[in-house]
Amino acid sequence: MFHSKRVIGPLSLACLSVSVATAAQAVDKDAPPTILDTVKVIGDPSKARDMPASAQYLDTGDIRDQTYSDINRILRKVPGVNIREEDGFGLFPNISFRGVDTTRSAKITVMEDGVLTAPAPYSAPAAYFNPAGGRMSGVEVMKGGSQVKYGPHITGGVLNYLSTPIPEDGKAYLKTIYGSYDEVRSHGYVGKTHDTEFGRFGYLVEGFYRRSDGFKTIDSTAGFEGSDDTGFSQVEPMVRLMWEPNTEMYQRLEVKFGYSNMDADETYLGLSETDFRNDPYRRYAASRFDNITTEHFRGFARYFISPTDDLDIVTTAYYSEFARNWSKLNDIRSRAGGLSGNMGLSSALAGGASGGGFSGDGLQCLRGNLACGLRVRDNNREYYLGGVESVANYRFDLGNTHHEMSGGFRYHEDGEKRFQHQITHFQDASGAIIGSNFGEPDTLPGGQANRRQDTRAYAFFLKDRIEFGNWGFTPGVRYEHLYQENKNFQNPTQDGSSSLDMYAGGASLDYKFNEDLMVFGSVHRGFSPPGPQNAVVDGLTEETSNAYELGARYTRGAFSAEVIGFYTQFENLLVVDSIGGTGSGNSENFGEVDSRGVEVALNFDAGQAFGLGFRNPYFVSFTYTDTVQLNDAASEDAESIFSFGKKGNRMPYIPEYAVSFGSGIHFDKWGVDVTGNYVGETFTSASNTSQQLDGNGNPDSRFGKTDDYVVVDVAAYYQVTKEIKLLGGVQNANNEEYNVSRQPHGPRPGMPIFAYGGFELDFDI
Repeated sequence: MFHSKRVIGPLSLACLSVSVATAAQAVDKDAPPTILDTVKVIGDPSKARDMPASAQYLDTGDIRDQTYSDINRILRKVPGVNIREEDGFGLFPNISFRGVDTTRSAKITVMEDGVLTAPAPYSAPAAYFNPAGGRMSGVEVMKGGSQVKYGPHITGGVLNYLSTPIPEDGKAYLKTIYGSYDEVRSHGYVGKTHDTEFGRFGYLVEGFYRRSDGFKTIDSTAGFEGSDDTGFSQVEPMVRLMWEPNTEMYQRLEVKFGYSNMDADETYLGLSETDFRNDPYRRYAASRFDNITTEHFRGFARYFISPTDDLDIVTTAYYSEFARNWSKLNDIRSRAGGLSGNMGLSSALAGGASGGGFSGDGLQCLRGNLACGLRVRDNNREYYLGGVESVANYRFDLGNTHHEMSGGFRYHEDGEKRFQHQITHFQDASGAIIGSNFGEPDTLPGGQANRRQDTRAYAFFLKDRIEFGNWGFTPGVRYEHLYQENKNFQNPTQDGSSSLDMYAGGASLDYKFNEDLMVFGSVHRGFSPPGPQNAVVDGLTEETSNAYELGARYTRGAFSAEVIGFYTQFENLLVVDSIGGTGSGNSENFGEVDSRGVEVALNFDAGQAFGLGFRNPYFVSFTYTDTVQLNDAASEDAESIFSFGKKGNRMPYIPEYAVSFGSGIHFDKWGVDVTGNYVGETFTSASNTSQQLDGNGNPDSRFGKTDDYVVVDVAAYYQVTKEIKLLGGVQNANNEEYNVSRQPHGPRPGMPIFAYGGFELDFDI
């Protein structure tokens, strides 16, 4: 019986990095394995340069060198990525690729190890969960014509987190830092692969922990002393097991179990413009009840089989559950002798009054200087997803052409259940809480919202990589059928179901002049489906896009460059109606938008180029994005930041320019890296107003602009021994104060200066 010896690395966007022993080598267990790639999408940085489309791979060093855990900071190095920060720590990222809506990363496909990781990517794609970036061994980003294998949101791009793989040789790793705001962060794992008479067995046990007291301070009022506890705690353990039996035909079974728990004293409430400029890290006493807890269970079982050297089949069964309860200030209510009417938070922050005008009584309520009611809503929701996916990769020659064909099928289910209630706390003119309205219908579980939505999806794709001499041609198609159900237990008139058929496809063409220079172009049609309520109640259909890109890559020695021009035509653009406001929170059809731009990535190592005896890397990542609305917005709902948009306006939260740049110096024992990020100002509404006024002329702090800013991060290390490293650094070293967002309610700051120190242990076992 042959002993097949393979080494499989982390799954790269549902494809594999595989080392395969030939039959002759399998007889000798000590023979070195040859390398056979199966339709690899990215896999490592060296492979990214051969992709016939926009593809970026950030490896372990890109994450660890700056001691990042915030995915917003990690992705700044990738051109074409638009990011709207929210909390300063990266707990709730709002990520966009090439101009799609940023809200809660709902318009991109987010995966971990090739498995969908948003809590309910079809039914409720707004991702209130993202894995901790500091736990990852790498991150992959794909845009343009490479997305046909993935879904369901492929008008923008694909983000794939790569978790820590099972080590071939025994490894024990621990990294711990302590930083400003009493932040503690620790990441460790132990793992090994063993050869036994029954085959190869591997394991990995991993843990990630992060906590912080936060960098904001809640005001004090009568009966409340104020608080600096505006931080969070985050725990993410993981177990990964692998078995490769001693069989003639190569097989591998891998299972993974992960858990996440987060408790954060985070709020939707921002500040008034004046208060933000005086102290951006202040929080009003009205937000002292706000807290979110989340819990996430996930796992998969993956089976690899290679009937022949040219055929690989990968089947994955996966399941996850996610629960969250964001108890947060929702709006303010009238009270005798104080606020004379009900009011939304964004209106109050902008100086609005319940009776109209700009008297600012709502703001006084938030500051604790006016009698009013503070209505706190428990956004209590549960999500699930599960499915099975099988992908086959087949390599063959046909005449003078070489083919790498892949095809796959996925059955997927997901859903969201809302079971919400709300409580109003009564505040007197000194800011003291003197009572609450427990016992009313909307204070009972499910009294505010009691509904669920579910989706069943069948997806198919077929793709072929064809190579002929220096030419490459990659056509592909994707089809998905959705069956969606909506059930409203409070309003049965909204019950119903609908079905949807979606098609995507495209092709890329590339030419290699030599090993250094490659040019490519692609055409891609993408789609992004609506949720069940939007489909059943509102009659919305999928968003579609026609995307074009043309690019070139050049790599020689210590220098590499990539330049890509892109143009995307969005049709039937779906946008989130509101986030945390008094509106429905549903999506709506905005219309047509064109997004065009240029992405540039340059890398150069002067130490390598000039033989200096140390590394001296430089990099520049530049993005220009021009988004243009091609029609007036159909919506006149003042609650939506997409209402009252005019033809020719820019899309909200998409900066025209973004630049990331940096350099470092690395000797045998020590090194320093400096990274800078510039992000241009953005409009925060489709109406492109600079004032805090909605389309009806009413005060609303979500309307206006964000700031442009430059943030500098510095990281240093000293290698004590081969296994022990000391770490230190400063993020936002220039202590920039800047407004990153006006959503959910009012101006919000980025993280202030943050200093840290710690150690890293890396042992062979």
